[in-house]
Amino acid sequence: MGPKDAHSTVLSIEEEAIIVAFRRHTLLPLDDCLYALQPSIPHLTRSSLHRCLQRHGISRLPKVEGDKPKKKFKRYPIGYFHIDIAEVRTGEGKIRLFVAIDRTSKFAYVELHERAGKMVAAQFLRNLIAALPYKIHTVLTDNGIQFTNRKQDTSAFAHIFSRVCREHGIDQHQTKVNHPWTNGQVERMNRTIKEATVKRYHYDTHAQLETHVTDFIAAYNYARRLKTLQGLTPFE
Repeated sequence: MGPKDAHSTVLSIEEEAIIVAFRRHTLLPLDDCLYALQPSIPHLTRSSLHRCLQRHGISRLPKVEGDKPKKKFKRYPIGYFHIDIAEVRTGEGKIRLFVAIDRTSKFAYVELHERAGKMVAAQFLRNLIAALPYKIHTVLTDNGIQFTNRKQDTSAFAHIFSRVCREHGIDQHQTKVNHPWTNGQVERMNRTIKEATVKRYHYDTHAQLETHVTDFIAAYNYARRLKTLQGLTPFE
């Protein structure tokens, strides 16, 4: 007779416990788990990680409601940013999450603001431009009044967000009306940030949330290795 309990000949019990806890806490895909865990477990391979997750019944991630089959994005040079605004809450009430993510490098930039007007959106874009070591050539937003004039505002001055784009030689694109999934990449980033923060923890103040979001984005940009980038981090 063989052993009653399946176990690894490569991983120790302690290492398996680390892997299981990490997977359950982060819900990261297989390759992202591998890249994140290898510094701590250097002999970990993709196959040994997969077998470990299978043994513990967590080799498949839970399906997220609303997920649809993925379509490949057209390839662009770095500098194509998706921008969106999401609403989150702390003990002090509502606050808006401004998120930008590069379609190609996956580099993310985030700010929290109590208001979500067009002047705030324009300053967010200026701050994004100043924070990057490379030039933005295109931004994609929805059709919200923070980013563009309404169709009925035919006699209005050029929108401040559009003016900032023009001043910096940036092409401004909007998603098609009633087609929000066109901006799905930044919507997914919004969800990732929420799952790591407000859906998991309670924050008494906006400042507590801002500190955690800042730390999370720094870890994402400089330490999280992504399968879509062949194991590189967004910063790399």
